[in-house]
Amino acid sequence: MRPRSFPSARRLRLHSARTQRQAVFLLGGIVVGAAAVALALLADLAQEAFQALLARSRYAPLLVTPLGMGLSVWLARRYFPGSGGSGIPQAIAARKLLSQSARASLVSLRIAVGKILLTLFGLLCGASVGREGPTVQVGASIMFAIGRLSPRRQPGLILAGASAGVAAAFNTPLAGIVFGIEEMGRAFEVKSSGLLIVAIITAGLTSLALLGNYTYFGTTTATLQGAAGWLAVPVCGLAGGLLGGAFSRILVEVARGLPGAAGRAIRRHPVRFAMLCGLGTALCGLASGDMVYGTSYGEVRALVDDGAPLTQSFALLKFGATILAAISGIPGGIFAPSLAVGAGLGFNLATLFPDVALNAMVLLGMVAYFAGVVQAPITAFVIVTEMTNDHAMVIPLMAAAIIGSQASRLLCAEGVYHALAHGFIAAAAKPGEAAASTAEQPGPR
Repeated sequence: MRPRSFPSARRLRLHSARTQRQAVFLLGGIVVGAAAVALALLADLAQEAFQALLARSRYAPLLVTPLGMGLSVWLARRYFPGSGGSGIPQAIAARKLLSQSARASLVSLRIAVGKILLTLFGLLCGASVGREGPTVQVGASIMFAIGRLSPRRQPGLILAGASAGVAAAFNTPLAGIVFGIEEMGRAFEVKSSGLLIVAIITAGLTSLALLGNYTYFGTTTATLQGAAGWLAVPVCGLAGGLLGGAFSRILVEVARGLPGAAGRAIRRHPVRFAMLCGLGTALCGLASGDMVYGTSYGEVRALVDDGAPLTQSFALLKFGATILAAISGIPGGIFAPSLAVGAGLGFNLATLFPDVALNAMVLLGMVAYFAGVVQAPITAFVIVTEMTNDHAMVIPLMAAAIIGSQASRLLCAEGVYHALAHGFIAAAAKPGEAAASTAEQPGPR
């Protein structure tokens, strides 16, 4: 006869295990939220310092930006391998890998520290990078470190940390959830959904407690009216999608390795190549009237919130500066710069639709271009809606995002984050190890 205490002991162990898992996600959410806030505040200070340099000399970036980007690549390769680029492809790849050591080569506390420091350094030098993608890798790294004692849950923890990073970076909790489902996981899993939401809510509340409630690009009341307004939707969707697809294709081709002498030179002299990219960035900055350095957040917010005009060349020059930063290998994201390129595209297309509200055109350009880059249309329209608190534009933004995502496929078969993740998987995996096929890693890549 079994002792009566056995079922109770078993239930107690199961309850303890569930409580421990919940505590891990809760603690991780708090730490990720605090890290996102710290990175946001420090990023603002870094950009202010660069603007102060510009105020003293517009030509200082011709020296500072090339040297800074070259040094950033050297430091990343020497002391923080795995920290280069956006960080989102690394987080996606880490979820696909089975080996602890392979995951640790892409998400770790060492990488998180390097990612924060070198992203700030890139902004301090004027590189066209953002902090949001790095926040995703930092969040995934923090969750990975906290969950080292529970390796079976690590794919879910990496997903939760990455999603919490998006939510805290933009103050967009819904976008964090959608990003986790659509971009990081590419599927919805009931078993992990509750803990994912716990981490996102906790990170979001931490950000709110430290920064207060805010909308990233202010608040707009844009609407579309009449036939001209709805005609702008497919025009912006097609233009943004094609431009976003071109951006992704360039990044993917360079990451795979260019053929011939150019490719060999880049591989042999990565620091010199980064310096050359820095010089190109400085030239773009000078040509734009100093508008394309860093995230260009201030310029885009002024456009969305107050209608302050951009230059007609802003979109093209920001596009070029962001490509140069992305292919240089420096740590830094493309999230915010991509939204800036899309805003500039919408500003340009507004000349074709004089009867359509300018801020509506800007939002359509943002969502179409970003959807073209990442090919994640739901994430694109949700995040733009939350960043501007403009719910009247939900349907037009949905349509523009879907058109942009489909148009992008004409030039790039896969969204840039997942396309780049394949390279990290191949580099980090041991021979014979491929993408994981566990219960916590559903859906196609």
